[in-house]
Amino acid sequence: MITLSSVDINTWIASLLWPLTRILGLITAAPVLGHRSVPNPVKIGLGVMLAMIIAPNAPAMPAADPMSYAGLLILAQEMLIGVAMGFSMRIVFAAIEMAGEISSLTMGLGFATFFDPTTQGRSSAISQFLALIATMAFLSVNGHLVLLSALAESFNTLPVSAQPMNAGGFKQVADWGAKIFSAGLQLSLPIVAALLITNVALGILTRAAPQLNLFGIGFPITLGIGFIVVATILPYLGTPLQNLFLQGIETARSLPRTWVAREPRLPPPVPRPPPATTPRF
Repeated sequence: MITLSSVDINTWIASLLWPLTRILGLITAAPVLGHRSVPNPVKIGLGVMLAMIIAPNAPAMPAADPMSYAGLLILAQEMLIGVAMGFSMRIVFAAIEMAGEISSLTMGLGFATFFDPTTQGRSSAISQFLALIATMAFLSVNGHLVLLSALAESFNTLPVSAQPMNAGGFKQVADWGAKIFSAGLQLSLPIVAALLITNVALGILTRAAPQLNLFGIGFPITLGIGFIVVATILPYLGTPLQNLFLQGIETARSLPRTWVAREPRLPPPVPRPPPATTPRF
């Protein structure tokens, strides 16, 4: 006769619940996997399937009741780890969307906005176009599979534990957020530079021929130059996008190493003064 105690049931629940929480946190925040167009049952089913694959190979779980105070703290900690790993990859797509916003404002397409279901806001046409290009490139290089592989490795790098995490990981996520501005500006530099030269040329032309209507000819010219530059740089976007994806995945992989709880360092021992000696005569 097989007898099961409450301790055994709690252990089985915890061994699946805590890895599932980290996995669902990543799926919620990661690009493509966490998109609003993906139904919630599909996300939950994918998370449960991954948890059933990863949990048997994960290190031993802490002996804590999932409904206790310690168990709820572990649950919140695992959710933070998964969300941070997915958010580090989402920052890459935010940088690409910012490049599209800068390009649209420079071209004069600031009024051409669309509803973005991901952010529940409005984004420009060029931003949506670059986001679609980045999504297709991310799927073509199997970035979503590499991100899930980094998630599986995180259970060995940072096992499920009741010890509090090191606070250095949150600073790393904040520092990585600066990539939105630097990478977004770098990706939009060709369009901004071409349109800057175009605007300077239009200014010289208007100065030389004041009878020309700058507002009448300037807007179509800047739009045309902008579309030509966008079409020109598209074949060369593969390398910078791939580098950004690699940096995002490496950041997600390095976060668990930063969050490993470190043992407190003891202060160095204070040197004792040498014993006083009496002079001999």
